This record gives sequence, structure tokens and C-alpha cells, in this order.
Amino acid sequence: MSARAAILVTGTEVLTGRVSDRNGPWLADRLLELGVDVAQTAIVADRPQELLATLRFLADQGVDMVITSGGLGPTADDLTAEVVAAFQERPLMLDEALEGRIAEILRPLALRFPDLDVDAVRAGNAKQALVPRGATVLEPVGTAPGLVVPPPEGSPGGPTVVVLPGPPRELQPMWGDAVVKDAFRAATAGAGDLRQRTLRLFGLPESEIAATLRQAVADGVALERLEVTTCLRRGEVEVVTRFEPPAQSVHDALADVVRTRHADTLFSDDGRSVDAMVLDALRGPPARRIAVAESCTGGLLAARLTERAGSSEVVAGGLVVYANEAKVSLAGVDPGLIASFGAVSVEVARALASGACDRFGADVGVGVTGVAGPTGGTEDKPVGTVCLSAVLADGGGALTHRVTLPGARFDVRDRSTTVALHLVRRLLAGERD
Repeated sequence: MSARAAILVTGTEVLTGRVSDRNGPWLADRLLELGVDVAQTAIVADRPQELLATLRFLADQGVDMVITSGGLGPTADDLTAEVVAAFQERPLMLDEALEGRIAEILRPLALRFPDLDVDAVRAGNAKQALVPRGATVLEPVGTAPGLVVPPPEGSPGGPTVVVLPGPPRELQPMWGDAVVKDAFRAATAGAGDLRQRTLRLFGLPESEIAATLRQAVADGVALERLEVTTCLRRGEVEVVTRFEPPAQSVHDALADVVRTRHADTLFSDDGRSVDAMVLDALRGPPARRIAVAESCTGGLLAARLTERAGSSEVVAGGLVVYANEAKVSLAGVDPGLIASFGAVSVEVARALASGACDRFGADVGVGVTGVAGPTGGTEDKPVGTVCLSAVLADGGGALTHRVTLPGARFDVRDRSTTVALHLVRRLLAGERD
């Protein structure tokens, strides 16, 4: 069995949903890269008794390592280091050299804010320099050091606890320092070679994959040797398979069954997202630039296109044309089309796409218009009706589509961007209306 770890995210703001957990998924990916199996991820409030109880629970699950994030600041409610020290039965000791390094980090802050409470800063400085006896210090990226805290002395069977700061901009750079420490390596010495593969499909319900898995078993594929999870996300179905190297042939057999049964909906068998595939296709050859004109999605499609570094090479720009007047004045939509067919129509979507091409001198244009809800629907165009078009400039062809998407306003808007990206992917692959 591979080394196993648990992730413990602290923070009442994360527990209540005011702040999304970005650290748990990121750490899970990094652990998988090391061949460490993630057994659990837990989120707890900034209450020491609950943090301690969760540490004890995770230790009872037999994990080799617990990674915490958050609770390392200078204020009284930042108690992770103190609780971990108690859990590992290692008294806190002041690391004077570390205290000095933190003071140097804070010095520019004191110069910038002359009215700063110096005594409070010094107290917080000293608090962050308290280190459990025998722990390895991870140098601060912000002001908070991290820690690798081994099990209690004389009890090597317990988990090592890696204590990391909460802000991702501090946690992620610190991770590289943590994994090379001797205490970290000792805790993950049992790490194996865990592989993960992802198949992505678009245009079918998740229940179809359940039927495919049953067919695979009937065909003799030993699925018990794989960990297979399916997920409907952003309108796509993901089939994620985790396995150890001896089961590679089992995964390949499952992938063959999926390809055979879903040849028309399987669009990625190498783990790439549709976002990445569209950007790769735009880079060419031939290289093309894309522009968008969005009504109901309000800029969400442009945001997805520009999320990845280097997108400026292929993304020319975008228009948010919510009002009909904006569709006419900014995207050049003929007002007669809106009068004849309505703002939510394939005709207007096509005009928006062509207008985006013209406005930005782009090679590819995308138009999106719809009824996101929860109000505004009609019998002919109920809530969830979205019309989309992707066109090539200069009459090179187009794909235009009308869909009715399920879900609340957020779901309709989010899934509309997925449908739009798939239209672009198919257009660049040579499909036409």
C-alpha cells in the first residue's frame, strides 16, 4: 500500500463558504505527483478543540502524514502551531534566530506605517517564532514560517504533521521547501507510483457512463483493480481512473470500452480540458485569433479563454452586450434581426459572432445570447434557452446551436461557456453547419 496522507484545512471563513478552499485540491494534486494517496480532506473552524479532535481522528485512520493549512498568523486566533505541538507532545520553544528573520521581514512594514502598534507587532513576531521541539522550520514566504513536526518522541507510529500557511501565494512556494526535508521524506518513504488518467466526454448524461462501466465488467475488465470516479462538471462528464502500474492494462481496456461506446462524445483521452484544446487549436497551424460577443454570459466566456498564461497570443478581445442597444451599437447586430427573431435567437447569436470578428479583426468569432433566469422565460424560450454561434471570418463557415440548459442562473451561464468552447473546438476541427 502506498503512503497515505490527510489534508486538514483550517479557517471558519473556509468552513462557512465565505472563502473557497484552494489549498486542499492543490495539495491533493501535489501528493498524487509524489505517489502519496490522499485518504481524506477535512475543513475545521478556528477552534482549538475541533482542530485537536480532527487530528486525533485522522491519526486513528492510520495516515502517515497530515498536512494543515492556515492558522499561522500573529493574532490570538491563529492556533495551529500550538495545537499541533500539543498533539505531537512537543513543547513550544522560542527560536530566537527565526524571530530575528521574521522581524527583518516586518521591518519595511513598520517603516511604511509609522503609527503601527510596535508592541503588538513584536508580540505577534514572537508568537510566530514558537517552534515545537524537534520540528523542522520551513522559511517564511510571507511572515509565517511553516513546520514539519514529527510524531511524539518514542512513538514513531503516529503521523508527521506538515504545517503550512493559509494564503495560497505563501503555501505553494513553501511546498517545494517542505518536500525535500528529511522528516517529510521519512514520512512518505512508502510512496509508490500512483497513476491518474482522465477521459472527458460532452453531450451525454452521467448515467450513460454507469452503463458503460457495467458493460466493461461484462466484457471481463477487472475494474476492482482500478479506482474509477465519474463526475458531471461544467456540463461535461469526467471519468477519472487511479491505479498502480501493474493495472495499466486494465485502465487501457476500460478506455477502449469508453472509446467504442462513446466515440461521438469522447473528446479528450489525454486529460486535456476543452479550454486547453481550443487554445492549442487556435495556436495552429494555422494560427488564428478569437473574439467574443456575450449577452447572458456577461464576460464569463472571455474569462475562460484568458485564464491560461499565453492566451494573449490568440485572444483578440470581447464585448459584453447585454442590452439590445449594445448589441446593435457595439457588435453591429442589425436591429431588424432583433425585431424579427428576438434577442435570444440563433440569428442574433450568428450576428454577434460575426460582429465580434469584425470589431476585433479576429479570425474566429463567438456569439452567446440566452435566458439565464430565474425570470424572463417564455413558452417558446423558457429559462435555460441559450443560442450560440462560432464563425470563421470571411465566410469560412460556422456552427450555430440552440440549447436548453438545466439548473439555476449560475449553472446556465457557466454551462453556456462550455457549450461555446465545444462549438469552437468542433469548428476548428473542420465541422460546419
